[in-house]
Amino acid sequence: MTFDDLLGDVRNNCEVVIPSDWGQGRAMFGGLVAALVFEVMASKVADDRAMRALQVSFVGPVEPDVPARVEAEVLREGKAVSQVQGRILQNGEPRLVCLASFGGDRESAVRVAPTSAPEAVPVEQCQSLPYIPKVTPEFTRHIEMRWAFGHMPFSGKGGREMGGWMKFREAPETMTDAHIVALVDAWPPALLPHLKGPAPASSLSWALEIVHPRPAMKPDDWLLYRATIDQAGAGYGHTHAGIWTPAGELVALSRQTVTVFG
Repeated sequence: MTFDDLLGDVRNNCEVVIPSDWGQGRAMFGGLVAALVFEVMASKVADDRAMRALQVSFVGPVEPDVPARVEAEVLREGKAVSQVQGRILQNGEPRLVCLASFGGDRESAVRVAPTSAPEAVPVEQCQSLPYIPKVTPEFTRHIEMRWAFGHMPFSGKGGREMGGWMKFREAPETMTDAHIVALVDAWPPALLPHLKGPAPASSLSWALEIVHPRPAMKPDDWLLYRATIDQAGAGYGHTHAGIWTPAGELVALSRQTVTVFG
């Protein structure tokens, strides 16, 4: 099933069965699961209230080929901002919980230009992360990533930065906020180049902010992602990242707390 197929399922009945080809280790790809919950949350608010901030807590692994239910509730509807809570349940247990703030535009004298994109190697010159069965995560058959910053995971070469270009291998009909949610979480934790061999790692919490008005982008555009490690130790790491269009326009800001066993 494509990403758009899964979005359609959850949009229509708030239930979904995620096939194993969207897997990430023993669980389903976290960006996909968060995007599915976000899609239902967004349906609860007016169209003119864009998602400004999303906080995600990965409570437990979502299993493949097992029915999951998505729930969303509006906690408060203000004059300009709606606060919404969402979660995905499987076997009666919460597996992911989200809080999101949706806000309409308002008059303001404050105008500050967004941070510009960093210089990056052109996408056609970057090393790709290919889909290799039983080696790379299953979901990479759906999302392509090409390295422009830092080193590959488990190379043992360290560094503070990691990232590059990303897009869906099969272009969606349109690029919505849900598509951005999924793409941003596709990148492995920036801590992994510090390891000399494979070791488990996962996101514990994730905060994402999407800039609005959102820059125009085509469904097959490559987006640029760069993550920076703020600190890591004792099995945890803290990173922040920016996402830009091919024209260098800021799309989103991301922050993660990561657990690593190695």
